[in-house]
Amino acid sequence: MAAVVITGASSGIGEATASLLAEKGHALVLVARRKERLEALAGKLRSSGIGGQVEVIAADLADLHEVETVAARAIEILGAVDVWINNAGVGQGRPGIWELTPEEVQRVIAVDLIAPVLACRAVIPHMIARGRGHIINVASVAGHVGTTPVYSAAKFGLRGFSEALRRQVAPHGVAVSVVSPGLIRTPMTRDVRMRMPGPERVARVIERLIRRPKREVVVPVWYRGVIAFNRAFPPLSDRVAARVYQRVRTGK
Repeated sequence: MAAVVITGASSGIGEATASLLAEKGHALVLVARRKERLEALAGKLRSSGIGGQVEVIAADLADLHEVETVAARAIEILGAVDVWINNAGVGQGRPGIWELTPEEVQRVIAVDLIAPVLACRAVIPHMIARGRGHIINVASVAGHVGTTPVYSAAKFGLRGFSEALRRQVAPHGVAVSVVSPGLIRTPMTRDVRMRMPGPERVARVIERLIRRPKREVVVPVWYRGVIAFNRAFPPLSDRVAARVYQRVRTGK
């Protein structure tokens, strides 16, 4: 069984992943801002009697000074970290870049891109020293297909970072995987009115990656068609996206 750190573990994909990995017997450190939700989830997992160690660290990863502290504390708690899952993320909210304050822009980039980079910076020396480890970065289909500008910028950046990092650390026995979900039913998509799979679907992908690392998995798989269409037909894709934005903004 692996020793696993999951950021953004208090809801959505992080919560579903924590529940599944606990069921599989992995030792977990759960990280998120909302301590009460973390404690409630950890208590539920411990009381189930089917999992391994479950501990929590409350931290706001938008405060970049906290990232290194979280990494050091997680290593101290678990003794060693085998898998680090950078799942914490925030959405852009309002679609227009002109509608956001500088502070909102900064928060999206901080949580969705800079915090995962700094987490890797903090934990990878530990993995290299052990000669093994696995980073799993939760990106998005929005990191392949531009949607809302700041969120997509962060997710495009996370995918590029992961690709370069994978090539750097592979000789040291450390794997880097990317999970790129499309629209998934989570608190981030609560205002989206369409059918979406639940976060358990992504959790199952992450659990399989722990057993068999891959470079990147897009989930649900049919979003690969969306990505391919965007690459093959950019002008048409631009027109379709413009119409979607108009419908979002006007409700028509």
